[in-house]
Amino acid sequence: MSPTIFLLVLLAALLHAGWNAIVKRGADKFLGTVLVTGSAALVSALVLPWLPVPAAQSWPWLAASVLLQSGYYALIAHCYRTTDMSLAYPLMRGCAPILVAVAGLAFGEHLPAAAWLGVALVSAGILCMTRGARLRQMRLPSLIAATIAVYTLVDAHGARASGSPVAYTLWLFLLSGLPLPCWALWQRRAQTLAYARAHWRLGLVGGLGTTASYAIALWAMTRAPVAMIAALRETSILFALLISALLLREHVPRVRWFAAALIVAGAVALRLA
Repeated sequence: MSPTIFLLVLLAALLHAGWNAIVKRGADKFLGTVLVTGSAALVSALVLPWLPVPAAQSWPWLAASVLLQSGYYALIAHCYRTTDMSLAYPLMRGCAPILVAVAGLAFGEHLPAAAWLGVALVSAGILCMTRGARLRQMRLPSLIAATIAVYTLVDAHGARASGSPVAYTLWLFLLSGLPLPCWALWQRRAQTLAYARAHWRLGLVGGLGTTASYAIALWAMTRAPVAMIAALRETSILFALLISALLLREHVPRVRWFAAALIVAGAVALRLA
């Protein structure tokens, strides 16, 4: 993995943690998610006329991902109503890389030993952060993790087939970003419009962040093994941990700081692989 790809994926990790924090900090988690996804769809619609249309081979992958991503956003909004970000985020992001790595074998991707070590360290570190959590607190984040693993593999192949990973990403955010805002306007029009007027700046920042984060990740997956990028991107938990402690004022146990050291070690292993 080149230094450029490594640094860009770390930037993607920071952006991803940032948009999740915007949703978690909002007074209404559902409307916060609506605002972020709607902003991402709007940004995508403005940029897409300047980009090529993704190759036809990528359209089935795109359609499958739109369904998965739409469900993912709904699950995120529900999860953050009941669970601290410092617990939910590590679990749902931590299970995904190892699932991606194992599933990637079916697609013919074989990693060197150092890369497997990096994937294992990142995943172990993130899962260590869930120590002491109750089973009921882990069910929804675990379901989200499985969703993330599936759409990551789908999008990795879609982006490679598209001929334009950025265009593929923007079409994905346009199409998957519309269902929640449309449903919110239909069911809670007055509340949605009032929330948007009060928080549109944060929504725009979150929309730009999630779009840029995933565009970088998909681009990187066209130039390096999917499992390596997926694991490195989940170093976003380091940023999420700091945000949880410093901005959201959540209590972060010592074991989670220790787990962060495992994640750093895993990132180093991936960089050297």
